Amino acid sequence: MNKTQSNLGRREVLRAGVATAAGAALPMLARAQSDTLRIGVVSPTSGPLGIFGEGDGHVLELVRKNVASGIDAGGKRLKVEFIHKDTQSNPVRAAQVAKELINSDKVDLVLSTSTPETVNPVADACEAAGIPALSTTSPWEAFYFGRGAKPGEPSPFKWTYHFSFGVGNFAKLYTDQWSKVATNKKVGMLLPADADGNAIRGLLIPALQKAGFTMVDAGPYQNGVADFSAQIALFKKEGVEIFNTFPFPPDFAVFWRQAAQRGLAQQMKIVQLAKAGLFAAEMDALGTLGHGLHAGAYWHRSFPFQSSATGLSCAQLADSYEKASGKAWNQQLGATASLFDAALAAVRACPNPKDRAAMAKSLSTLKTETAVGLVDFTAGPVPNCTPTGLVGVQWVRAKPGSKAKFDIEIVSNADHPRVAVTSQMKAYAMGKG
Repeated sequence: MNKTQSNLGRREVLRAGVATAAGAALPMLARAQSDTLRIGVVSPTSGPLGIFGEGDGHVLELVRKNVASGIDAGGKRLKVEFIHKDTQSNPVRAAQVAKELINSDKVDLVLSTSTPETVNPVADACEAAGIPALSTTSPWEAFYFGRGAKPGEPSPFKWTYHFSFGVGNFAKLYTDQWSKVATNKKVGMLLPADADGNAIRGLLIPALQKAGFTMVDAGPYQNGVADFSAQIALFKKEGVEIFNTFPFPPDFAVFWRQAAQRGLAQQMKIVQLAKAGLFAAEMDALGTLGHGLHAGAYWHRSFPFQSSATGLSCAQLADSYEKASGKAWNQQLGATASLFDAALAAVRACPNPKDRAAMAKSLSTLKTETAVGLVDFTAGPVPNCTPTGLVGVQWVRAKPGSKAKFDIEIVSNADHPRVAVTSQMKAYAMGKG
């Protein structure tokens, strides 16, 4: 054998050895991948909706710690890997990061939260790719009908599921909460030209009219508008004493300062917020204009529920965030925890969580307790969606030692009777209290 033949022979042996080692490694890699469940998480942590996602990182770290040893599902122990992406409050980016999770990160399940601007584009991307998805914190009607489903027709969705409050919850809550203060029952509605505004305008306004309220709709406006003069003039002219709105949080601050300057705020007895007015930082920024504002809350630290995904009670979850961040707790903490509660319950109930169809079926039959209460996809009202309860709340000046200048009291529980009322509702009185 000459030298060249000898070198070739050695190279062939080496190649064979590498191939053998690679072949042995492939089953190990496949096994490792099959034993790891990859879950994508999408939420806004920056931009105008970033206040919703402020605590998401903390909740996710609690969940990671709680399931660090894996979870039992389908007869075996699964490791769980979470990949979190920020939408920057942009629906286009929400769709983009969802596609990244699906195509690049190869996730088995996608979770999303906080407003239709997040959950709708994420759900659409998952539906198109055939990836099971679960979401919360957006009216279920905006998720279901806002994505093309038609009343009375079969659901067009196979892979995407959503639990959250809906128009029926708002109607029941407002009818009870607004009865606690004497008014002329004339309601000024300020609704944007987006998925939330469209769903509320088409469904909530008729429900409140049926309940005996006179509705004054100022018409759709574009998010980010800087001048609300026309809407304020209309509400003053009509003499409304109840105000209700579903805006981006920064837009309400603009509106309410202008309302105070033009004398509208002084006219109001109930100022009912949704989507805006949910976080203490918003009230801090408003100063005296924030005291006494009303809202609906989908979670509160006094909720009598447990978060299985974090291993904490609602009060413990709030305390944990305050200790870690130095900031006041907020209601999205519990909603985000409930998303993980529900998702992991569905995983545990699934015979094969790595199988997309099996995971989607497990979501469709899910019935479990979460940080916000019961989530029950077997109860409707439509396929793919199930509502959760709301409580009526009022912002008041915080007690000494609080992490924020304002605290939030529960004043109505007609829509969520398992939750106790913590205070009596009072009329809004600008600058007083």
